[in-house]
Amino acid sequence: MKQGWTVRALHRSLADGARLRALGAQPVHGDLDDEVSLRAGMRNAQVVFHAAALFKLWAPKEAFERANVEGTRNVIAAAKAEGIARLVQVGAAGVVMGKGRPMIDITEDTPLAFPAWAPYLASKARSEQLVLAADDPLGLRTTVILPPLIWGATMPMLDDMVANVKAGRFAWPGGGKARMSTAHVDNVCHAAILAADRAEGGRAYFVTDGEDRTLREVIGSLLATRGVDAGTRSVSLRIAWAMATMMESAWRLFGLKGEPPLTRQMLRMIGYDFTISDQRAREELGYAPIIRWDEGLRAMRTPA
Repeated sequence: MKQGWTVRALHRSLADGARLRALGAQPVHGDLDDEVSLRAGMRNAQVVFHAAALFKLWAPKEAFERANVEGTRNVIAAAKAEGIARLVQVGAAGVVMGKGRPMIDITEDTPLAFPAWAPYLASKARSEQLVLAADDPLGLRTTVILPPLIWGATMPMLDDMVANVKAGRFAWPGGGKARMSTAHVDNVCHAAILAADRAEGGRAYFVTDGEDRTLREVIGSLLATRGVDAGTRSVSLRIAWAMATMMESAWRLFGLKGEPPLTRQMLRMIGYDFTISDQRAREELGYAPIIRWDEGLRAMRTPA
């Protein structure tokens, strides 16, 4: 909007509609499985940014498939029906995560993974396939932006971590030594806009803050913006993986409410070295981070 764009945004709740209006966007009430609302929101538009997804570490596989795969299929169909020129999806760097192992400085050429025990990551991988396969040089051009951990003010994941730490349910997997890449939400948005302007189509791009850190550095610093100290308690990855497997089995067998405090999907995302190269985005899109790590942390510590 600051760049002169007219923005329409799909939403489900009335409260979200009011927030979007306050930000200057035009709210469009609907859902990913509602073709009428999707097409109404896209009508006469030039670019569609698809960032909606079910992002949870525990939910039925069918829920992930409906939101992340079928929802994306519906977005693509609506975009084609409305003659949209560009579709940019915000995907997930974790789509290449399979068996637990270190992955350092990987590129977009790394094969996608579809682990049955990580339904969120598997569904995002299938979603990415749909988007890239829909690229048409004579019609809809498609691009996928692949951020690792997205962080910034009001991040829901941090709320959950604060609650777990305060409840005594937090320990550093592997001592918190795993190295990881991050992407501030403003950097992700910047990359998505660059992709809409410059990408040729049919390509995926890793996006990062340009610096890698350990899990302990990242999560410890984010928790500190809320005045919370995660402590030093740790658990080995081998033991943590076994615990997560047992917890998942118990939740399925007994139909327990809520989410297990530990899942294999969570451990795969934060327990092993996982750093990515954003060289392709820098070379092809002219990408460079606009928010540095210390700047983002300072903004999170400053009262709004």
